[in-house]
Amino acid sequence: MITALDHIQLALPAGAEDKMRAFYCGVLDMVEVAKPAPLQGRGGFWAQADSLACHFGVDPDFHPATKAHPAFVVKDLRGLANRIAKAGQDVIWDTSLPDVARFFTADPAGNRLEFIGQS
Repeated sequence: MITALDHIQLALPAGAEDKMRAFYCGVLDMVEVAKPAPLQGRGGFWAQADSLACHFGVDPDFHPATKAHPAFVVKDLRGLANRIAKAGQDVIWDTSLPDVARFFTADPAGNRLEFIGQS
């Protein structure tokens, strides 16, 4: 039976590592971690936020995930929304769930992301 989530993986197009790294490690404050040596030649990178590991892999036939998405819980939702907007990404607030403060955005490769305020 499943007991935990080890990591999430998001795809990116070849050559987009620098833009994606700047967004996830710069804007979102994730920390890049070294990939195991046998995987380093594949491109992409790995990053971490607390216990959440995110793997970013190059997909030669890349198409952004515009429906499927990770939902990250964050401490300062408005502050993060401002940082994302200043970085040039659209922030779309969603109030369809009245008890959940959240917004959607896309990363530089076009992958959909959700951010939920920590209760």
